[in-house]
Amino acid sequence: MPSISSFTSALGLLSLLPAARAGWNQNSNDNIVVYWGQNSGSVGQNRLSYYCQNAPDVDVINISFMVGITNLNLNLANVGNNCTAFPQAPNLLNCPQVAADITECQQTYGKTIMMSLFGSTYSESGFSSSSAAVAAAQEIWAMYGPVQSGNSTPRPFGDAVVDGFDFDLEDPIENNMEPFAAELRSLIDASTSKKFYLSAAPQCPYPDVSDESFLDGQVPFDWVNVQFYNNGCGVSHYPADFNWATWDNWAKTVSANKNAKVLIGTPANVGGANAGSFPTDSQLSGAISLAKGTSSFGGVMLWDMAQLFTNQGYLAKIVADLGSASSPPPPASTTLQTITRSSTASTGPTNPPSGGSVPQWGQCGGNGYTGPTQCQAPYKCVATSEWWSSCQ
Repeated sequence: MPSISSFTSALGLLSLLPAARAGWNQNSNDNIVVYWGQNSGSVGQNRLSYYCQNAPDVDVINISFMVGITNLNLNLANVGNNCTAFPQAPNLLNCPQVAADITECQQTYGKTIMMSLFGSTYSESGFSSSSAAVAAAQEIWAMYGPVQSGNSTPRPFGDAVVDGFDFDLEDPIENNMEPFAAELRSLIDASTSKKFYLSAAPQCPYPDVSDESFLDGQVPFDWVNVQFYNNGCGVSHYPADFNWATWDNWAKTVSANKNAKVLIGTPANVGGANAGSFPTDSQLSGAISLAKGTSSFGGVMLWDMAQLFTNQGYLAKIVADLGSASSPPPPASTTLQTITRSSTASTGPTNPPSGGSVPQWGQCGGNGYTGPTQCQAPYKCVATSEWWSSCQ
């Protein structure tokens, strides 16, 4: 049996270890949210579980996007190759691999997994009536929320249950969006199975024309991932035009939830935003430092996971700026897992074609990289940054 002194020493050592991150924390200002699903810039996107394992400092992953609500449409870029279409909804994907990954991410890695709705290609302009909006919200809840006995609504992720919903609206014409958001909020609040969340991703100009109808104090949101990029009020315009104070004021005086958190949304690499929208390190550090002085600050949102994993060291920099301890990732493969068309989740590696060993989109070079450099035929190793070359 250890002595009291040795036990105390052990506790002291444990206090020096990085704190384990366990999903969204409403009382914290160091949450990190990252979007996954769109393979931004076509730089290469791995399956969801890969990022849950290899990004321990990420708290929330937003699966993006459900781009059609009235006409059901789930778009997951190249990951969609591992899905099949539902017969009754040809644009709605049935994705057992993603379903398994959601459960693994939640149960093994403590991630909060959100389903992000709409996205930049959403073009339905809302709903024909408030009753249609309510019915659509109920259908989305049946698709991704708790499994409802006897309900025949198709579920893209099977029995896996997401932890909430994120609104990423870009279309300025959004009819009856408030009753849609209000019904989802009502379903979330009424659920007793677990804690669910509601977030939104407005652009930084205030008021955001796409989100104004439901962010004007009528529907409580838990947090907003403000897109402080692609606009003159973004982080790349810090300090002169960065409008953090405007969104801090929204959280405290306009939001229906006066405890709502505001996250600084920023691209995860140069290719994640329009030219000129990727901030310098000092601009991002300054913006975070400014926001940390306000009670509404909830952390940082990054677009997107594919971009983040081509920007070595960027996540650790953000963790340091937030003032939380960075957790070293576990040993992992240096190449992206291959993605093949299948109606079921992959259970093992695919057989590589003759030639090199690195598959399409796998890493084949970059500063500090020591892995294989020969691409599988017919791909070639292409440098996209000092730190990253991939087979394309």
